[in-house]
Amino acid sequence: MTTPPQPLLQLSGVSKKFASHSGRRNQFVTAVDNVDLDVMPAETVALVGESGSGKSTLGRVALRLTAATSGTVEFDGTDITNLRGSELRGIRPAMQVVFQDPLASLNPRMSAGAIVAEPLRAIRGIRGSELDDRVDDLFRAVGLHPSRKLARPKAMSGGQRQRVAIARAIALEPRLILADEAVSALDVSVQAQIVNLFAELRERYGLAYLFISHGLPIVRHLAQRVGVVYLGRIVEIGPIDEVFENPRHPYTQALISASPVPDPRASHSRILLGGDPPSPMDIPTGCRFRTRCPVAMPICAVEAPPRVLAGPGHEIECHLVDGQEVG
Repeated sequence: MTTPPQPLLQLSGVSKKFASHSGRRNQFVTAVDNVDLDVMPAETVALVGESGSGKSTLGRVALRLTAATSGTVEFDGTDITNLRGSELRGIRPAMQVVFQDPLASLNPRMSAGAIVAEPLRAIRGIRGSELDDRVDDLFRAVGLHPSRKLARPKAMSGGQRQRVAIARAIALEPRLILADEAVSALDVSVQAQIVNLFAELRERYGLAYLFISHGLPIVRHLAQRVGVVYLGRIVEIGPIDEVFENPRHPYTQALISASPVPDPRASHSRILLGGDPPSPMDIPTGCRFRTRCPVAMPICAVEAPPRVLAGPGHEIECHLVDGQEVG
């Protein structure tokens, strides 16, 4: 019997709370609330949701850039939740990050070549001609000519800077990359190029991605699964085509309805949500989406919705969805 593949990254009951600076004692901002999530080897899982939904915090907790308040984080079968010091540094090469703003994440005083060479020199101890050759190969892998090694970040375009950031991220041959709004600051045409680059690198190196984005068309092009985040919870997650073609949670339906349609002749009905998201310091009782939900019922105010399996790998937290209860 073939052993089923194990998740590369697995989050179980993960929460993250931040102390409030409002002046009130014992007040906390709940950014992530009891989330389960896994990413398989060479898989791209996208997280989408409004600004402030907690998806970036969830990504940072997953890579131990931020410590979880509770729950466990496992990477490649190892519990890394409480790793510190040299133990945590030991896993860093396998988990890398590409941030939203490449200009802010690249050292302006270093050349592009030196930026990409730095992890190879510091972590792998590579020097001399071997280092030069490795940097040249990395530049070519991300679509940059090696002659650009001498350029400073400010002398490069936004797309070129992000390619340098990606080259640095793959330099240590990671297994997982967190791409946190990695294309949102770029022009639309450049966004498509960078998304295609992410897909090419996944095929070439067997990379897994945790891809955080506002752009639903980009997510659908790149990801195999998508999780929809609202007020710190993943309210719907499933295969990308299933979620986009058959969204079951009212919040997912509203997000997809707000996405632009490329064909102006296509019918497009927009679902408008009332009000703003509630404060993470004062999350509504019952279903946290009920204060904006167009189909909320009385039970939604008093009872948290169950997590149900509505199809293969398709889980939703909603009282209106029938299915096998999980968790």
